[in-house]
Amino acid sequence: DFLCISLVNGFIQLRYNLGDKTVILQTFQKVHANGNTWHSLKAGRAGNEGYLDLDGINITQKASPGMNVLDTHTDFFVGGVSSLNLVNSMAVENEPTSFTGCVREIVINNRELKLTVTDPKDGANVGDCDGTVCGYTVCKNNGTCQVENSGFSCSCPQEWIGSTCEQSIHCSQNRCGSQALCIPQPTSFSYICACALGWSGKYCDSKIEFFIAKFVGNSYIKYTDPYYGKRDLQHSRISLNFTTNQTEGLIVWMGKGEDEDNDFLAIGLANGTLKVVINLGERISVPLIHSKYSTCCDERWHFVTVVQNETCIKVYLDEELILFEDIDPQRKYTALNYGGICYFGGFEIGRKVNIVTYRLFQKEFVGKIKDVVLFQDSKKIQLMKAEGYNVYNGNYGN
Repeated sequence: DFLCISLVNGFIQLRYNLGDKTVILQTFQKVHANGNTWHSLKAGRAGNEGYLDLDGINITQKASPGMNVLDTHTDFFVGGVSSLNLVNSMAVENEPTSFTGCVREIVINNRELKLTVTDPKDGANVGDCDGTVCGYTVCKNNGTCQVENSGFSCSCPQEWIGSTCEQSIHCSQNRCGSQALCIPQPTSFSYICACALGWSGKYCDSKIEFFIAKFVGNSYIKYTDPYYGKRDLQHSRISLNFTTNQTEGLIVWMGKGEDEDNDFLAIGLANGTLKVVINLGERISVPLIHSKYSTCCDERWHFVTVVQNETCIKVYLDEELILFEDIDPQRKYTALNYGGICYFGGFEIGRKVNIVTYRLFQKEFVGKIKDVVLFQDSKKIQLMKAEGYNVYNGNYGN
């Protein structure tokens, strides 16, 4: 499989192969070769339907029956490759050559790549295209960069301050405590503090401990599994207790949550019922809609366990088996390569659940979670020792 964007005789060309055939899209217009004009390029695919957009002019290749998942296990290259042998002969029209020109603002699946000296994994013979200390997006939040003898300065919009316009005026005098995040509230000319795990209070200055995690809707915990490298990923398991009065919410997402091709196992609520979704490589969804289990939002504690045995999935709710299904009898993908990452309640601040999960789940979780166990571990996860924000002590009350 491959996906390649290249410049061919002045035209932009997109080629991709999902395992059965190579699709080729090419722009109608040429790019300017004077080196002074920036072009906006958007390209990609939804299933096996491709699209290519150059400066607002769109070309779409309608989908035809066939494979619909891009299964690549290589590095992502920009401008060239470390060895021409890595380029599939069908990925380019002529002999592969490296790109000469400038590239900026690369966004892959809604995440911008940092084109700096230190962030990429590797590279060679790449210089600064702007040629000045201003570079690109040195000034944040629509600030204007000006070159000066001593370096540069930023002229900031009204509500931003700092040497690179990085700080909101509403957070300039904030009292948020240790490790807390200041979140500006422009409409009220104020701010709120997002508390790091283990802290609470208006200014996140009160130390707390808990074994029951309380999520309030803009909360999340990100747990990194220290035993991931030793796991048998063809036989995974997760169990936990939860309580809520909401009909929608993401309870747990085992997976990186970075792009659509990442493996994941997710548990949440949809229309008041328990919903489990699993992707072992083909984005296969397993919906659980059982009318007799439509009372998960009754503010009582519920115990859920999901067991994956290769492609066979078992789901237990309150110790009763409610689903047993083989999601892929062909056994094409059998391992849950979730990267050792588990999210509880939601994702990092600013990342919306409905966007990250491609609308599989609509909202962040509001409620409580406790007694999380991975695989056949003898000990529960210590949620307090993970990373997270806006999670509170749920030890008391119902």
